[in-house]
Amino acid sequence: MVPTVESSTREQLVNRVAELVPVLREKAAWMEENRRLHPEAIDLLAEAGLFKLRRPKRYGGYEIDTRTLVDIGAQLARADGSLSWTIGVYWTPTYITGMFPDEAQDEVFATEDVRVCGSSTPSVMAAPVDGGIVLNGPSKFASGALHAHWQEVAAILIRPDAEPEPIMALVPMSDLELVDDWHTSGLKATGSITTLAKDVFVPQHRVIPMAAAMVPQSLSRANADSPMYRTPTSLVAAASGAGTPIGLAEAALEVFLERLPDRKITYTFYEKQGEAPITHVQVGTAKLKIDAARFHAERCAAVVDEKCLNGEPWKLEERTQVRVDWGQAAKLAKEAVDILFSASGGSAIFDRKSPLPRIVNDMNAVNLHALINPDTNTETYGRVLCGLEPNTVYI
Repeated sequence: MVPTVESSTREQLVNRVAELVPVLREKAAWMEENRRLHPEAIDLLAEAGLFKLRRPKRYGGYEIDTRTLVDIGAQLARADGSLSWTIGVYWTPTYITGMFPDEAQDEVFATEDVRVCGSSTPSVMAAPVDGGIVLNGPSKFASGALHAHWQEVAAILIRPDAEPEPIMALVPMSDLELVDDWHTSGLKATGSITTLAKDVFVPQHRVIPMAAAMVPQSLSRANADSPMYRTPTSLVAAASGAGTPIGLAEAALEVFLERLPDRKITYTFYEKQGEAPITHVQVGTAKLKIDAARFHAERCAAVVDEKCLNGEPWKLEERTQVRVDWGQAAKLAKEAVDILFSASGGSAIFDRKSPLPRIVNDMNAVNLHALINPDTNTETYGRVLCGLEPNTVYI
C-alpha cells in the first residue's frame, strides 16, 4: 500500500491546481520575458497550499506523498514549465529542512508558506568559528532564489587536521547577494541565478552534514518517526520533479490539437492536416510516448512512497531504478514534444503566436539537468544490474 493523504484531500489539491492552469498560462509570456515567476502566480499557488505540501504536519503542512507531487507538477507544467520546475525545486529543500535540528526548523517554518531553495552541489567554502561556521563563495543554478525566504547552501567545511566535509547550511536570503546571471534558452522563468555568500555566519544548529540529508539521518527529534523522512534526498528530488516533463508534453499535445483544424500541409494536396495518415502516426506515437513517460514517473513515485510506508532498507537496484525512471520520463516526454513540434510547420517557430517554442526549450533544459540526464541514469542503472557499484553517490 502506497502512503497518501486522504483521497479527498489529494483530489482537492490536484483539482485546485488544474483549475488554475488557464490563469497561470496567461502569466507565462510575462514570466518568460522577465525571467522570474509572476507575483500573482506565487500568490495563487500559496492560496492553493502548494508551499505546504512537504512542510511537516506539526507546522501545518501536509507531508504529502510523492505521487501527488507528480500529478501537481504535471498540472503546473501544462501552464508553464518554469513554474512547475521552480515549485518542484522548493519541495525538496523544504523536505530537507525537516531533517535539521528542531531549533532550525522553528526558525524556517515560522514563515507562513515559506519557500526554501537550494542545491546539493557543494561549491561554497565553510570555515569553523565559535558557535558555527562562516560561508564564502557562489551557489550556482539556485532555482527559485528570487522568490525564496531561505536557501540550503551546500558547502565544503574545511577544518585543520580533518578531511574536507560536505555540509548543508540554512541561510536567510537576506544574508546572500543575488547575481543576475540567468540568461538561458530554456526554463528562463525559474530565475536560477547565482547566490553569493560573503563572510556569512551560520549558527551551528543550522548546519548538518550533507550525508545526513542524502542518506537520510534526520537530526530532528520531532520528525524522527515521520514516514516521509525515510528516502534519500536525490530520490525525493526525482519523485518531486518527474511531473514537469509529463505536463510539458501534455501541453504540447494540447497546443498541437488546438491548431490542427486550421492547418494544412503546405506544398501537398492535404488541405486539412488532420486528414493526413502521417499526422495520425505522429499524434499516436507522441501520445504513446507521453503515456510511457507517465508510467515511469508514477513508478518512480510509487517506489519512493512504498519505501516510506514500510520503512524497509533501500536496495541498490531500487535506488537506481528511481533515478532511471526520472530520466526515462524526461526522455520519452522530450521525444513526444519533438515529434509534435516537427509536425507543426514553420509557423510554430513564432514564439508570440504559439507556446510550442517555449515548451521545446524548457523540455531541452529539463533533459540537460545532471540528475535527470537519461543517458547518465541509464548507464548507472545498467552498471548496477551488471553487478557493479554505481558511479555516483546521488542515489
